[in-house]
Amino acid sequence: MDFSVKKLASGAGLFLTRAVQFTEEKLGQAEKTELDAQFENLISRADCTKHWTEKIYRQTEVLLQPNPSARIEEFLFEKLDWKVPSRVTNAELLGQYMQDAAKEFDLGMPYGNTLEKVGECEKRLGEAEKEFLQTSAISFLTPLRNFLEGDWRTISKERRLLENLRLDLDACKTRVKKAKVAEAKAATAPDFQETRPRNYVLSASASALWTEEVEKAEHELRIAQTEFDRQAEVTRLLLEGISSTHVNHLRCLHEFVEAQAAYYKQCHLHMQELQKELGSYLFGTAELPNAFALNSTNAIATPSMVTEGSSSPVETDTLKIEEVQAPATGTRKARVLYDYDAADSSELSLLADELITVYTVPGMDSDWLIGEKGNHKGKVPVTYLELLS
Repeated sequence: MDFSVKKLASGAGLFLTRAVQFTEEKLGQAEKTELDAQFENLISRADCTKHWTEKIYRQTEVLLQPNPSARIEEFLFEKLDWKVPSRVTNAELLGQYMQDAAKEFDLGMPYGNTLEKVGECEKRLGEAEKEFLQTSAISFLTPLRNFLEGDWRTISKERRLLENLRLDLDACKTRVKKAKVAEAKAATAPDFQETRPRNYVLSASASALWTEEVEKAEHELRIAQTEFDRQAEVTRLLLEGISSTHVNHLRCLHEFVEAQAAYYKQCHLHMQELQKELGSYLFGTAELPNAFALNSTNAIATPSMVTEGSSSPVETDTLKIEEVQAPATGTRKARVLYDYDAADSSELSLLADELITVYTVPGMDSDWLIGEKGNHKGKVPVTYLELLS
């Protein structure tokens, strides 16, 4: 108990000394030991790294899980060391609703059949999203969190310790300075004509005491300087390790980009397959049996096919509108939904609610059709049209 009281009193005294030194520095009444410029640059770089890593980490969390309640739940499960329950993604839920609706509307009908196909595609998109979320959490979020909760906490702890030792060092310097001033005053020789011998003896004794105090203060200063230098070196090594952190985060960033690219590529392929299925279903028995099938087939070119140099029979960029002839069969009417201004001479400007004749040619992008109105013709975007029966 006695030891604990002494330790507590010592700690309180040390805290008071540091508080006094800190206050005097803020008031300009005490000197402050400054770190060298290189050390200050390391500290500034570390603070910048922590600041932006934290912002990137928080925003990536929002990107991967926009629902704040879900993020809080995942945080609690992680802190309690419980397994996070698997969640159904929004795309998977939408797909399930579409498939349930398709059963109600009769799969044999066009609307029900299309709902079934789109719902299945949405489920595949949801599965791809779930895989992307898991990959990103492991390869990108986890390393950032490890830095913030591990390395940065260690750096902060050592920096606080260094600041405390600096306050101790400056307090020792102040004590040495005050002791030397008192020693100089005590060493001043008294006037023997006006001072009694007894006072002279007391003055000599005080001078000896202040000399001893100066030696003690200088000894404490040397110890404080040694501890400060040792801690400064430890802190410097940790701050220099920020460069390794940048290298690690760079690798994680590349992995995050690769995961995003793979996810969007997979989504694109799923949507192309869906377009092909819908195109073959919608127009397989209508007036455009072959043209739309060709469009869908050419749209599903895989990356390997592209790299091998295969290309469609007629490239859209080299398509000459004036040479395009309407097929004998396969044309149909369409109503324009919105105004459209042609971007170049190969396109056809449109006005809302007007009727035009549309058809396609082999090799055209499935997002475009050839439109004719009067003596004018050109490419028109499918999304601006309502195809009529």
